[in-house]
Amino acid sequence: MTDIEYLKKYYKGDINDAYKLLDKGIPVQYIVGEVDFYGSIFKVNKNVLIPRFETEQLVELTIEYINDIFNKKVDILDIGTGSGCIAITLKKNCSCNVSAIDISDSAIDVAKYNAKINNVDINIFKSDILNNVDGKYDVIVSNPPYISYDEEIMDIVKNNEPHSALYADNNGLYYYEEILKNCKKNLNDKFIIAFEIGSTQAKKIKEYASIYLDNINVYVKKDLNNLDRFVIITSR
Repeated sequence: MTDIEYLKKYYKGDINDAYKLLDKGIPVQYIVGEVDFYGSIFKVNKNVLIPRFETEQLVELTIEYINDIFNKKVDILDIGTGSGCIAITLKKNCSCNVSAIDISDSAIDVAKYNAKINNVDINIFKSDILNNVDGKYDVIVSNPPYISYDEEIMDIVKNNEPHSALYADNNGLYYYEEILKNCKKNLNDKFIIAFEIGSTQAKKIKEYASIYLDNINVYVKKDLNNLDRFVIITSR
C-alpha cells in the first residue's frame, strides 16, 4: 500500500492537510496517528518509534520459543517498550504476565494508552535499562536503540523519529551489553532473551552473551530480507 493509499484509507481528518504533511516529509504513520501491528491497532506519535515488520517477527519468534521451552504462564520483561507494541502483543498472544519499561515519560504515556485501547493489563513503569527493575523473569525481550551515530539512515527516519530510540553508543551496541551485563539478577534459572539487532551486530552480541552469561545457547535468526536481525539466548 502506498502512502497516498494509506492516507485515503485511514486518515480521519481533511485529506488535503494530510497531503501537505506528507509533502513535508512527515511519516504517514505519524500523520494517521496509528498503525496496525500484529493485527492490533497502536497509537504512535513523534515520541515513539514507528513499529516495523521486523519487530512483528521478533514477537513471533519470542512466542515460538516460549511455547517450545515453557509449559506454564511466563513472566516477561520488555526493555525499551516505546509504543508498547511488543509487550501488549505478547500479552494478547501467550499465557504471560508482562512488565514493560522505558526511560521516556512520553513513551510511557503512549504505551499506557495503547494498553488501555487494547484492553490488556500490563505493568508499565520508568526505568533506565534495568536500574529500577526488581523481581525475576522468564523472558527478557528488547528492541533497543541500535544504530551507530555515524551510520547513514533514511532522512524520513532521522528527521522524525526520536533519536533516543534510534541511536546508541559503542557502535550501536551499548544497550545490548548493558542488558547482558546486568540481567542475571532479574532472570530465572530457565530463561529466554530475545533481541532485535542491527544486521552486522550478531557476532559482537554473541560475544557479550558468552562473557556475561553461563550455560547458554545463542541463536541468530534472519529477517525476510535474509539479514541477521534477531539474537535469541536461552538457558541450557
